[in-house]
Amino acid sequence: MAHQVPSSGAGAVREFGYRPELERSTGRFASFAVAFAFVSIATGIFTTFGSTLNTSGPAGIWTWPIVVVGQLMVAFVFGSLAARIPVTGYAYQWMSRLANPVLGWIMGWVSFTFLAIVVVAVDYTIASSVLPVLLNYTGTANNSWAITAIVLVAQALLVGFSTRWSERVNNVAVSAELIGMVLLVLLLLVVGAFARDFDLGNLTSTGPVPHHGYLGLGDATHVGPWLMGTLLGAFTIVGFESAANLAEETKDPARVVPRAMWQAVLASGLLGFAFLLVVTLCAGDPTKLAKSGTPVADVISRVLGNWVGDALLVLVVLSIFACGLVILMSGVRLVWAMSRDERFPGHRVWHRVSPRTHTPLAATGLVFLVAELILAVFAHQTDALFSLFAAATLLPAVIYAATVVLYIVKRSSLPPSRGFTLGRFETPVLVLASIWLVFELAIFRDASFKKPWEYAGVMLLIGAVYLVGLLVRRGGSSSLAMPDMSSIDAALDTGAVPSGLEHA
Repeated sequence: MAHQVPSSGAGAVREFGYRPELERSTGRFASFAVAFAFVSIATGIFTTFGSTLNTSGPAGIWTWPIVVVGQLMVAFVFGSLAARIPVTGYAYQWMSRLANPVLGWIMGWVSFTFLAIVVVAVDYTIASSVLPVLLNYTGTANNSWAITAIVLVAQALLVGFSTRWSERVNNVAVSAELIGMVLLVLLLLVVGAFARDFDLGNLTSTGPVPHHGYLGLGDATHVGPWLMGTLLGAFTIVGFESAANLAEETKDPARVVPRAMWQAVLASGLLGFAFLLVVTLCAGDPTKLAKSGTPVADVISRVLGNWVGDALLVLVVLSIFACGLVILMSGVRLVWAMSRDERFPGHRVWHRVSPRTHTPLAATGLVFLVAELILAVFAHQTDALFSLFAAATLLPAVIYAATVVLYIVKRSSLPPSRGFTLGRFETPVLVLASIWLVFELAIFRDASFKKPWEYAGVMLLIGAVYLVGLLVRRGGSSSLAMPDMSSIDAALDTGAVPSGLEHA
C-alpha cells in the first residue's frame, strides 16, 4: 500500500509509526514562545554576566555576535530535520531513524541529562540572582534551595495538569519578556545618557582580567580570557529546539517549528546584544561590579531607581519562570517519547497520557522528582552546584555537534521535507555550523570544565549501564528498531498492536 507524505497532523504522526495521543493545539506564536522562552535572554544574561566580568571582563560581550551567528546556523539545520521528521523526541528521533537506534538512545539520554540539570540551573537563578535584589534580603544556600524547590513545584503542576494553561502562562511571560527587555534597553539608554552615566571605555575594558594574553587562544588546558566570554552566549542561546519537541502538539509543525526556532535565535540574539551593550555602558566600575553576586540587577536598580528597577525585575522573574516551565515541559515530552518506544527506565509508567488532563502526567512527576533530587544533593555544595550548571552549557554543544554531523552524513538520503529546506544555502549553512561547533567544543578544553566533563561522564555511564542491560534483555540492537507505517498497517489488518503502539 502506497502512502502519501502528509504535511502535518495525525497523518504525519501515523506515518512514523504512532497513533496521535496528544492534543494538537499549539499555534505559531505559542511555538515561537516555547523556543524563545527556553533561550530566555533574561535568564542567561542574569545568570552568567557576573561570571563573564570575572573571566573576560566587559569586553567579553563582543563574543555574543559570534555565538548568535553560529547558533542560527544550527537552528537552520535543526529546522530542516524538524520539517522531515515532525514527531516528539526531536534529536532522539532524528538520530534513531537516520543513524541507528543505539546512537539515538544515547542522544536521548544526553538530552534528558541536559534538561534535568538546566531546569534546576534556571530556577536557581530566580532565588540566587534576582529575588535577593528585588525583595532586599541576603541570599543563602538554604533560602535559595527552598525557593527553587517551590518554583519547581509550581511549574510541575502547570505542565502536569494543563498544556494549554502552560502555554498561556508562557505566552504571557514571553510577551512580557519581549516588552520588558525592550523597555530595559530604552530606559537604560535614555536615563544613562541623560545622567551621563555611560562609560564608553567599558566596551573595550578587560575589567579585573589582566591585559597580557587577553586575546590569545590559550594553551592545551586553558582558553584565552576573551574566548571564555563565549560562554555567556553559549549558555544563553540554547534550547530553541524545544519547539521541535512539541511537534505532535503543534499545528502544521513542519512549517511552524523551523520558523519558530530560527526566529527565536535571531530575536534573542539582537535583543540580548542590545541589552548587554547598555548594561555594560552603565556598569560603572566593572572591577567593583564583578564582585557582586547580582551585577545586572545592581546596574538596573542603580540607574533606574528602586521603583522602576523593581517593576522590571518582576518581569525578569516571570521570564525566568517561563524558561524553567518550558524546559520542564520539554524534558517531560522527551521522557514520554522514549518511553513510548520502551527505551527509558520505567517506561511502562512514564508512557501514559492521562485521560483527564491529556498530558504525560507520570512523566511530569518523574522529571520533577529528578530535578528536586539534583537540587537537594547539590544545594549546599555551591561549587559543585555551579560545576553542574556548567555541564548544562557543555551538553547542548555535544547534542548540536552530533546532530549537525548526522545531517552532513545523511544529507543525500534524508526523507522529504514537509515545509522547510535549506535549498542552495545548505552547504554554507553546514560549513558555518560546523566551524562554530568545533570552535565552541574547543573552548570546553579549559581546565575549569574538568568537573562538568566528569559529571557528564557519570550521567552517561549510568545511561550506558541501562542501555547494555536493555540490549542484553532484548537480544541486540535490532530489537530497538523504530516503529513505522508498515507496523500500523499490520496492526490495523490483524488486530495486533506493534511495539510502541500498545499504549495508544
